[in-house]
Amino acid sequence: MKTGAVLAVILLYFLALFLVSALTAGRRKEVRGKDFFDGGRKSPWWIVAISMVGTSISGVTFVSVPGMVEASLFSYMQMVLGFIAGYVVIAYVLLPLYYRLDMTSIYGYLGERFGGRSRLSGSVLFLVSKYLGCGVRMYLTASILQLILFDALGVPFWANVAVTMLIVWGYTFRGGVKTLVWADMLQTLAMVGTVILCIWLIAKQMGFSFGSMCAAIKDSPMSRTWFFDDLNDKRFFWKQFLAGLFTTVAMTGLDQDMMQKNLSCRNLREARKNVLSYGVAFLPVNLLFLALGVLLYMMKASLQLDIPVADNLFPTIATQYMPPVVGILFVLGLVAAGFSSSGSALTALTSSVTLDILKADRRDGGRKLDKVRFRMHILNAVAMGLIICAFRAIGSQSVINAVYTIAGYTYGPLLGLFIYGIVSRRNVRDTIVPFICGVSPLITYVLAMNSERWFGGYQMGFENLLVNAAITMLLLFATSPTGSARRRS
Repeated sequence: MKTGAVLAVILLYFLALFLVSALTAGRRKEVRGKDFFDGGRKSPWWIVAISMVGTSISGVTFVSVPGMVEASLFSYMQMVLGFIAGYVVIAYVLLPLYYRLDMTSIYGYLGERFGGRSRLSGSVLFLVSKYLGCGVRMYLTASILQLILFDALGVPFWANVAVTMLIVWGYTFRGGVKTLVWADMLQTLAMVGTVILCIWLIAKQMGFSFGSMCAAIKDSPMSRTWFFDDLNDKRFFWKQFLAGLFTTVAMTGLDQDMMQKNLSCRNLREARKNVLSYGVAFLPVNLLFLALGVLLYMMKASLQLDIPVADNLFPTIATQYMPPVVGILFVLGLVAAGFSSSGSALTALTSSVTLDILKADRRDGGRKLDKVRFRMHILNAVAMGLIICAFRAIGSQSVINAVYTIAGYTYGPLLGLFIYGIVSRRNVRDTIVPFICGVSPLITYVLAMNSERWFGGYQMGFENLLVNAAITMLLLFATSPTGSARRRS
């Protein structure tokens, strides 16, 4: 794979992103005021639906889903069905709440319902999750690009990261969510198109026609989808389905990064169509990734390749054992997936810090709000770059796994706060909510670490999220003022 060709494709792709940024910002140099955070509530729902597919699929997913087919088969589709059920909950429970209260930051609901400390707690939980989670995803994306491109150019990793974050900042600071909606649509189309082309080129390399390829995938033992026979199997249908449902509600419906574009639609009706549309779209998109995985493992077997790490399967075959065009397409898809999630995350971090932590929209208006937002956008880009470099310095896969675990724990208190606020009429003691949000994950962690010994060999898995949320609600109820309270929502 020629370095010059890869570099040229990446540069053209970045040029397209900046062109989208310039066009969406309009005649003014940049979008101003609250329009930066919600796009002026003018985003076409179908554009948002397409863009959300790219936002939801990071560079890690782009690499990992094809690689996990050998171990998990097609059982991931059971979780995808849970995703769709989760999007139904978001569409008919959370979106009406956010639109009724005219929320720009979704954690404003916690402030309306419980008070300022609760809003601050929700925002901090989100910030910790997003800094760590997005930092790891961008680290893995940057590491692959370093290996297949920047090492050959003699560019050090820190310069790779600096340029990456400068590009992400550059195409998002002018238009905010308005730019993200259109840029992520472009990135979604690039990513999905890349997967389709890779499937076609790999099938062609293996001598498959379209019909024989479909038959080979269908007949492969790796295409088994449904698992109803063993309750203890982590692939058991209801475990996968419920994991998908509650993970979607918590990590999409209660995540500012994932919801900011949904809230940029013109009204609730269009936002609901958007959420349901891209929720259903995950079925064919993930089926493409899994089909690609089967083909990659077939090629691995035919070439007798020794690739011990599943996540290396797609990058290795695409860049070393296929025509150069496949390697270039792989890089394009990886960049599209990675930059879509990072651009969205950076804008969401800026929104949450500006609106929830600094509350700049309440005391500052117009140009003052823009100045605060501009500074926070830069600081968040720098912070993200430093986190990526820190992961590189640590260089431990166990640390990366720990970061994902920590980020996962932070969504439990968020889920508990929102469920408590929606289904209960009782208020809370706002001053101790931060303490509860810190204690609940710790209790959950202790239970998870000792579940086999305390509960007869039972291993806690995705249920950690539900247990965490339940403990949060129990503590909120136990410490709440006596009697019922008028709901502020």
